[in-house]
Formats: sequence, C-alpha cells, structure tokens
Amino acid sequence: MRNFGIGIILILLLTLFVHVETTTAASGQTYEVGVNILHVREAADGDADIIGLLQQGDKLTAFQEKYGWVQTYYAGEPAWVAKHYLIPTGSTTTSSQKSMSSATASITVTESSVNIRSGPGLDYRVVAGTSQGETFNAIDHSGEWIQISLSNGQTGWIASWLTDSIQSPKEQKNRTNTAAQSSSIGSLSGYTIVLDAGHGGRDPGAIGLRGLYEKDLVYDTTSTIAQTLRNYGATVIETRTGDYYLSLDERASISNTHYTDAFISVHYNSFPVVSVQGINTFYSSDAGYALAKDIHSSLTSTVPLNNRGMGKENYKVLRNTIAPAILLELGFITNAYDLSIIQTADYQNQVADAIAKGLIQYFR
Repeated sequence: MRNFGIGIILILLLTLFVHVETTTAASGQTYEVGVNILHVREAADGDADIIGLLQQGDKLTAFQEKYGWVQTYYAGEPAWVAKHYLIPTGSTTTSSQKSMSSATASITVTESSVNIRSGPGLDYRVVAGTSQGETFNAIDHSGEWIQISLSNGQTGWIASWLTDSIQSPKEQKNRTNTAAQSSSIGSLSGYTIVLDAGHGGRDPGAIGLRGLYEKDLVYDTTSTIAQTLRNYGATVIETRTGDYYLSLDERASISNTHYTDAFISVHYNSFPVVSVQGINTFYSSDAGYALAKDIHSSLTSTVPLNNRGMGKENYKVLRNTIAPAILLELGFITNAYDLSIIQTADYQNQVADAIAKGLIQYFR
C-alpha cells in the first residue's frame, strides 16, 4: 500500500511538471498571419499533415510555443503553425527599429517569405528564412545582395529586390517598366493565379552543377513571378512560402479550394548529358493546352534559352487540379550555359514578365 501511494504522488508530480514545461509565455498572445497562405498542421513539424489553411490577415491566439511553432485551435481541435510567418498584434518592433539612428542602415523585408543565404547569390545554401515586415541591420553589400546581421549573432545574405533597400538605377528602371507595361498591355486585375514552387523540404528536386538544389532556385524564381503578377493586378496564391515539403495532392488542393483562374507549377530541369538545355511547357488537358500555348509563346519570344517545345503529360499535379494548369521547366541546372543565365535576376525578371504577358493574352 505504501508503494502504491508513492506511485500516485510521482504520477501527480510528473503531470504537474509536464504542464509547467509546455505552458509558455506565448500563451494568450494574439498574432496576425503575415503571408498569403499559411498551412495549419496537426503537429509542430514541417512534415506533419496539413489540416487547414489560414490567409493573410487572419488572427489567432497562441496557447503554447515550442520549436518555433505555436499551438492554436482550428475547427475546435489543437493545431500548430510556424511562428516566423506570424506578426504579433499590436507589436511596435518594426516601427521602433525603423526609428533607429541613421548611422545604422536597416532594411525591411517586403515579400511574404524570403530565404537568407550564406553568400551573395542564389547558388549559396539557405541558412534561415524571414517574412514580410521583418527588419534587419545591413552591414555590407555585394551587387544586388545585402549582408545582414541575424538574431543568433551570425550573418546572412538577402536579395535586395526582396527588401525596401534603395534600388540601383537598373532595378528602378525594371520596376518602372513593369508598371508602365501593366497599364499599356493589359491588366490581371480580377484574376486569381496559383503559383506552385516545385519540391521543397525533404524533396530537393533535381541537383545541378556545384550541388545546386532545384527547390531553392525554383522558390526564388516563383517569388519573383508572384511579385510581378501582383504588379499587374493579379491575386496570387503561392502553394509554399518557405522550404518545406508538400505532397502533389496538397498542392492541387490549395488551388482547388480557391476560385483559381490558372495554376502554374515552376520547375528547373536536369539530365545526365550536360549538353542538353532549354525550356519546356507541359499540360494535361485541353484547357491546360490553351494556357500553355500563350505562356510558352511569350516565354520563348522573351528569354535567351533554347525552345524545347510543349508537351502533354499526365503529371499528377496537373491532372488533379481543376483550373487550367501547366508545368514549366525553365532551363537545365545541369547545363553550364543555362545555369549561368537562369541564376541571374535579369532572367527571372524576364520569365516573370513573359508569364504575365502570356496570362493577359490567354484571358483575352
């Protein structure tokens, strides 16, 4: 009987200890979603099942926090979301940081989800992620890249065109031209476009020269396309807003749960024979063919890569998407010439503008 009583006391103490450890200072904190689409998962893990979606501006209450995730409730059930995509409501962090002494240069992220890299270029590895509204101290620059200080005491590099930093004359001209073209050749206002950055997380996609992962280059290109389409007035939904895994069914589901006018999956290609190069556009249905025709024509008349043509393929992500859907292969990361072109900001801006013009032609 004495041993039984001791066991009961130990169980009670253990229960109390677990309760104290999982209850954090985040309990009761309210947040606003700071990205276009935020996945709600059943556990605090980027590979956990997605049980719902939140949209930019949605608010939630956090009841505990761990491993960079906050626990809330979704449809009456406990659920988890990544904290770095949330903005504390009533937070004055950004405004106070902006009022820092002018002797310390600071930049603010202007895109929904941005990679921070180990060096000034897309071929450097991703060391961290950030989201719209986050502010950093700038300590150096190299070309169109800015070196910033991180909260852990380390440094990283961020693309200047994804921040509010002062743009070079070339960048200013590109943005001005985009705005002018938007008014002169047409608008995408009233249309919803889903952009699908291929691969992500545990799925790196193709591996190119110098060990470049397709998933990283695809994500940066898709972010550029998204911003350009928004400049043309489109509502843009991105299937993934960071480096995490999504199944093909999940990607199609994101499109199918919205009134989507076009679905575009973005990829880069690879092949064992390094001389193979160029771009392809794939479709699966008649509606997809019409979309592919206009966008592929616009791409091939704009970018300096070899035209490998269009093709019909029964890809699952196209087959399961209700909206007209296409898959783009924007060059070979296993070909030295293609890779030298597709890693540049000029190429990605050309691709984005060509897709916008192709969409305008398609909707006409």
